[in-house]
Amino acid sequence: MFHLLLGIIYLAFVSLGLPDSLLGAAWPSIYPEFSVPVSYMGGISMIIAAGTIVSSLQSGRLTARFGTGRVTAFSVLLTAAALFGFSISRSYLELCLWAVPYGLGAGCVDASLNNYVALHYASRHMSWLHCMWGVGASLGPAILGLALSGGQSWSMGYRSIAALQILLTAVLFLSLPLWGRAPSVGDQDGPSPAPAARALSLPQIVRIPGAKEVMLTFFCYCALEQTTGLWASSYLVLQWGLSSETAAHFASLFFIGITVGRALSGFLTLKCSDAQMVRLGQGVVLGGIVLLLLPLGERAALPGLILIGLGCAPIYPSIIHATPEHFGPACSQAMIGVQMASAYVGTCLMPPFFGLLANHIGVSLLPGYLLVILALMTASHEGLLRRTAGRPAESAAC
Repeated sequence: MFHLLLGIIYLAFVSLGLPDSLLGAAWPSIYPEFSVPVSYMGGISMIIAAGTIVSSLQSGRLTARFGTGRVTAFSVLLTAAALFGFSISRSYLELCLWAVPYGLGAGCVDASLNNYVALHYASRHMSWLHCMWGVGASLGPAILGLALSGGQSWSMGYRSIAALQILLTAVLFLSLPLWGRAPSVGDQDGPSPAPAARALSLPQIVRIPGAKEVMLTFFCYCALEQTTGLWASSYLVLQWGLSSETAAHFASLFFIGITVGRALSGFLTLKCSDAQMVRLGQGVVLGGIVLLLLPLGERAALPGLILIGLGCAPIYPSIIHATPEHFGPACSQAMIGVQMASAYVGTCLMPPFFGLLANHIGVSLLPGYLLVILALMTASHEGLLRRTAGRPAESAAC
């Protein structure tokens, strides 16, 4: 039964990734149909991000009241409804309205599932589950591409993914009896229910020792990942003269590095602790940035992007998995909620800020910009380890 539930959680992580890259892939077909500028995609993505931040911050209260299984099932249902709403929209305003439930559903399920896995399963599963997110993020555009190549509109691609989400919703509702009988961490010792989650306000969370450090760590990680992903192609074109087509293909190596790296990280966690995995990842990212800084053109830039992706791979899942250890099982859901919110704030703010710098100074600043973010992330993570060192998880002050 426990392995059956784990399989369902793996499916849920694939479903989390399915819609995440869909808007960008579909937008070239959407904006001419609705007669809006290409830049209007930013408005929809900002609404989704805002909803995600709000629901992430509320995930602790919702999970404490309804349980992870119900929160996950209803959140996926909400996301499925939003995707179907996208598919029947006939104006830009309708897309913006449907973006609200999409963001609310995505944030809550992300925070709840991550906390559940951190409490009940070994670190390797956290890495492999986030690898499955990458698989889903790759499948979304592929499903859309099949619809478009078959003569269908972009809305059919959204409708197909909405149907997959509805199917998963049914599976999640059927699996609700399994969620209360989760295995202990290590998934070998049978049932071991976690302490009841505490619903904490944001001021209460911020006062917990180590909270500000972990929030800054997540902010910096997602700032680094998103800035690299969004600006890698432009950097290769403007700095080293590659064609747009070649740069797009090479920039995808960054995402391949993350997906492959998370698959490999699952095996490394058998020998390394979460803190060691984070430090290893930071070291590999540093190596990739150093390659970008070398005046060797694409010969150094391309392996540099791959290394940055590989280094990013273990950081996010390892910090999440360590949350119950740092802050105690009863507080982990609230903490993961603010960590998710901090991550999305970093995603929203830092890539556009680099855009302003690139516009006024030059895209050549990318390696230095990433290096500053990495240094801040490393310092905040080490501060987190110091603030929580020697404190038993069960006695974490929350």
